[in-house]
Amino acid sequence: MKVYKSFLEIEHDLKVLKLQNQIDREQVKLSLNEVKTSFSPVSMIAGTVGAIAQKTLVLKAVNSILGVKRVKVKNIEGED
Repeated sequence: MKVYKSFLEIEHDLKVLKLQNQIDREQVKLSLNEVKTSFSPVSMIAGTVGAIAQKTLVLKAVNSILGVKRVKVKNIEGED
């Protein structure tokens, strides 16, 4: 426990603690806004579309590297 020798020391530490409290509150506000933004419908749709596009590109790249081609299957009875 800190022992203070004057009221000036106490006031100084109180000011520092008050400023730290304000900083912490602002950080919480920023974090809350980031969470709200990341869970917004537009953001979620954009993330989903981006993930699908990325997987599609990776799949095409792997297929082209491995030489995999799509094969059309014909019905044995002659029906298309």
